Formats: sequence, structure tokens, C-alpha cells
Amino acid sequence: MELVVKSVSPETLKTATLVVAVGEGRKLGVAARQVDELSGGAISAVLKRGDLAGKVGQSLLLHSLPNLKAERVLLVGVGKDEELGDRPFRKTVAGILNTLKGLGGGDAALALDEIIVKGRDSYGKTRLLAETLIDGGYTFDQFKSQKAEPRALKKITLLTIKAAQAEVQRAVTHATAIANGMAFTRTLGNLPPNVCHPVYMGEQAKSLGKEFKDLKVEVLDEKKIKALGMGSFYAVGQGSAQPPRLIVMQYNGGKKSEKPYALVGKGITFDTGGISLKPGAGMDEMKFDMGGAASVFGTLRAVLELKLPINLVCILACAENMPSGTASRPGDIVTTMSGQTVEILNTDAEGRLVLCDALTYAERFKPQAVIDIATLTGACVVALGAHTSGLLGNNDELIGQLLSAGQAADDRAWQLPLFDEYQEQLDSPFADIANIGGPKAGTITAACFLSRFTKNLNWAHLDIAGTAWTSGGKDKGATGRPVPLLTQYLLDRAKA
Repeated sequence: MELVVKSVSPETLKTATLVVAVGEGRKLGVAARQVDELSGGAISAVLKRGDLAGKVGQSLLLHSLPNLKAERVLLVGVGKDEELGDRPFRKTVAGILNTLKGLGGGDAALALDEIIVKGRDSYGKTRLLAETLIDGGYTFDQFKSQKAEPRALKKITLLTIKAAQAEVQRAVTHATAIANGMAFTRTLGNLPPNVCHPVYMGEQAKSLGKEFKDLKVEVLDEKKIKALGMGSFYAVGQGSAQPPRLIVMQYNGGKKSEKPYALVGKGITFDTGGISLKPGAGMDEMKFDMGGAASVFGTLRAVLELKLPINLVCILACAENMPSGTASRPGDIVTTMSGQTVEILNTDAEGRLVLCDALTYAERFKPQAVIDIATLTGACVVALGAHTSGLLGNNDELIGQLLSAGQAADDRAWQLPLFDEYQEQLDSPFADIANIGGPKAGTITAACFLSRFTKNLNWAHLDIAGTAWTSGGKDKGATGRPVPLLTQYLLDRAKA
């Protein structure tokens, strides 16, 4: 769907549907008032009858108002408060989109510039609006024999004042790239695991490299992974007929002298738990266990589309965790690329086993900062639910930057402690470290494990087990998070 920014009077625009705001108590916004006056009080007459109170989420469609070039006018309730929070604003925009989807018009114009969103300027408000509109048009039906009917709605015009037009356009440009990245991430997550396996992920990286010529792509196979001494990573994939892949993608949009930022993604394309087999109920959702790698793909795509003036390296550790005669066992001891040994107490704690070697590999790029992203622990879902990603790390400045980016992008994270006391839970009598730390503080001890491999790095860890996908029911599917957070972090670094 195309988004266009214009600075024209709403009542003069020829469009299938013009959307204007009405406050609670039947207060007309500026655009609604202009339309009302031109149409001889048509909106006021409808409101006096009590057809719309103006509460958040309410809407009313009016047809063929006199003296207007718009075929229809959609009245949207925005509540009684002078300012809307992010969530009610997004809900309002989503409601508008759902109504427009059900209409026959090929275009629409939104005259919502006057709505105030708490703590957001024209850019921030428009980013939320545009991302919600574009992401709301996402569909995944490639495996259905009956495809969704093509929608009539192809273009939405955002109306704004001349003084704000440049900022609104900048927001739309950023939002479009972010939403495209989210769509890429969502599709990778939604693909079935018999299609989306480690080799397929490598093919996607190569395809991205062909689409964007300034991207360098290297895909390391299982022989190279073993030769690098990545015994921990290799152990996770050794039970599967699908071989593991380490995917390395480099984008150099900044100065040669500038150190890159690094994103490291967990790419377990299906997680049975291995020999420590998961329960059968809900195991189908373990195709989403590559959500970290998928979000790195999506973020990279947004960066490439925006041509950000930064250097970025993306490392994806992709494997399938399966039980077989060649699978690793509880009690096995493996040697990581760093030389540290790990006792595998539970083969279902495999994400940290692939990430630790990928994080060690990241050191060779001498990055300014490293962020790993992983659907790592069920404990994070218990702690923070499905709304907030867990955040831990060894650098307070980096943590603060990510928290701020999440707030700005409405894709929030919450910091959990990484105190030394938790490290003791990972003690092993047989190896340098155990891969689990018992039932207490599972998200924290998983991060403690990773911290053993990031002592030479400015490092942060995002646990997205609760936010990468929506679980169960008709709405089940990948969310595209935390692409907005990560892209905002990189936008802030690039000052774009």
C-alpha cells in the first residue's frame, strides 16, 4: 500500500474516503469543522441525532455530502482527552484501516494531523500511524489454496500542514522501511519448518545480497563451523538431517574508519528440544524459534532500504534442534570457539549454545556494540508476558540507548539485573560452565551464560520469547518485533 503526504485543504481533495476526527462530546476537529461548514452542517446534524458520541474507537461513515469532492466521509472518535496515548492511537488507526478495507474505494485521505499523541511530535506520531497502516495490510496466505481477495485500497494520503510536511514525509519514509522489514521478518517466521530451514535462511541472505549490491554475504556450512572450533554451535545441529549454517552479512554505509555495530540472531528453525524433548502440545510454534535471526534480517532490510550512513554486521546462527542417534545428549561436554567448555545438562537450552559461538565470532569485526536477539527463555514470557522484551547486558550506555529506542518506536524492552550472584547457578563440576542454571531466574541465568562470552564486547541481549510471535488461536503468527526497536537504535546512531 502506497502512502502519500500532501498539504492541501481536506474538503478540496478528490478521494473515495476522507477521514476526519470527532472528539467526545461531539467536538469537531479542525478538518471536520471545515467539512461541516462546506457541506451545510451535514456532520453537525448527524451528531445532534446522537449517531456518534466521539469516543475512542467509534466511527460513522457518511455518504455523498454536498459540496465535497470526497465520495464518503468517515468520522472517527478520538475521545475526550486532549492527548491520546500510543496504544489508543494505534487502535484508532487500526480501526480506520479495517473500515477502509471493507469499502470499495481504491484510495483514502486521512486528515488527522490535529490529533495530539502524548510525548510525540509530528514525526513520532506519523511513524506510529504509518507503521500501523502498512503493517496492518500484511497477509500470509501463500500456502492456502484459496487466496485472499485483492483489496481495492491501494493508496492512502496523509494530510498535513505545510510547515510539518518535511517531518511527516521523513516519518513515512522511515516507517515504510521498518514495515517492509517487519513483513520480511513475519514471513520468515510464519513459513513452515519444512521450508524455512538453515539452508533456506542462507539462500535468503544471498537473495538479499543480490537485491542490495552494497551488502556482502557469506554463508558458512557445517564443515567451516566445525573448523572454526564452534563445538557448541555444531552440537545443536548435529542431530538433524538439515545442516547448520552461520550467515554473515556486512553492510558498509559509513566511513571505513568507523567500527561497525553488530546484530547477532538466534536462528533455530525448529526446536523439538532435542533429546530433552518438549511436550507435544504447542510444539508447532517452535518454528518461530528463529525469530531472533528473522528480526535481524528485517532490521538489515530496513537499513539497506534507508541507506543509513553506518557500518553494520549481522551474524545469524541457524540450526535445527532434533533428536536422533547423532544428537547431543544431556551430560555431553563441548568446547566453544572461545575455548571454554560447556556441560550440556539440557539439550532444550540450545539457543545459548549457538549464540555463544556466534558472539565469539563477532569479536573479529571489532564492533562498537553487539546486540544479540533471541527467543531464548520461557521464563521471560512468565516475567514480562507478550508485551515487553527482556533486556540485559554489560554496558549501561548501550542498555540506555536500547531502552530509549524501544520507547521511541513503541516497541519496548525492560531491563533485568545481571548480578554476579546469578553466575553461581551455572557452576559445573565437570566443565567450565553448565548450560542451565536451574528453575530460578531462567532469563537472567541464560544471559549470565552469554556474558561469559562477551567480556571483550559492549554487549546487550534481547530476549524476545514473548514478543516475537502471537501464540495460539486465529491470530497466531510472527509479529515482526523487535524490528522497530532495533531500527530505531540504528537510526539514532546514524542520526537519520
